Amino acid sequence: MIIDTHTHFGDPAHPQSLLYRTSLPATYKSLAIPAGVTGTVVVETARHIEDNQWVLDQAAHDPFIVGLVGNLDPFAADFAPTLERFAANPLFKGFRLHANCCRTYTGAPPLPTGKISPRLRASLELLVARDLTLDFHGDHTTLGYAAELTRQVPGLRLVLNHIADGRPINGRAPNPQWARCLCEIAAQTTAYCKISALVQMTETTPAPTEVEFYRPTLDVVWNAFGAERVIYASNWPQIERFSDFATAHRIVARYFESKGSKAEEQFFWTNSQNAYRWAARK
Repeated sequence: MIIDTHTHFGDPAHPQSLLYRTSLPATYKSLAIPAGVTGTVVVETARHIEDNQWVLDQAAHDPFIVGLVGNLDPFAADFAPTLERFAANPLFKGFRLHANCCRTYTGAPPLPTGKISPRLRASLELLVARDLTLDFHGDHTTLGYAAELTRQVPGLRLVLNHIADGRPINGRAPNPQWARCLCEIAAQTTAYCKISALVQMTETTPAPTEVEFYRPTLDVVWNAFGAERVIYASNWPQIERFSDFATAHRIVARYFESKGSKAEEQFFWTNSQNAYRWAARK
């Protein structure tokens, strides 16, 4: 079983879409199923609140979709009823928090480690009460803030997106500040890390295809989070600006082959099940 925990479906014609092209489940499956992928957790694509419903409507007819990490505004006055609405669907697994949104709210870049707004804390406590998950999209400058969220909201499951933007990946030792900050948040035992978007972080087109080019960066993530808190994800279709799906998948598959069959299983599906509480569908 392989669950890809970071795909984007939608149409750039939709309001506030983040996609550069129309991306539908059928297209994704034509690429992912030959690589052995058996399901996906979709991540928010647009800032429009009804995009959540659009994905859930797609999932209602497609059991390949095992969950949605949606788009909600935890600073909004109507967050509680909006969460209530979408969480009524068991495929809704949580939402993604963008570090830039937090910067806007606190008005202080970079984010002050201890400055968590009461409204955000209250919203995340509602997330925990519903056994849902928070995806966090930021870089090494915001990892201290992410770690503070896990400290101030007990029980919060937090999933870092795209190895916290550990760029540039260039075949050499990665940014030492990123590595240090990643290790610090990994000390929070409810934090997970998606190994995704690696080909994008090479900042070259096409991206290198050999696993050795990525190994120094992957080793930092592995050593920080261990076998039980790293999660497979692709970031399709955004990765296709730099590489094809099969190549991006093969890079991480070859890296985890060397970790043993149990670690492979954890990486490809059991860790994400622990993080998102998804269930296989028929």
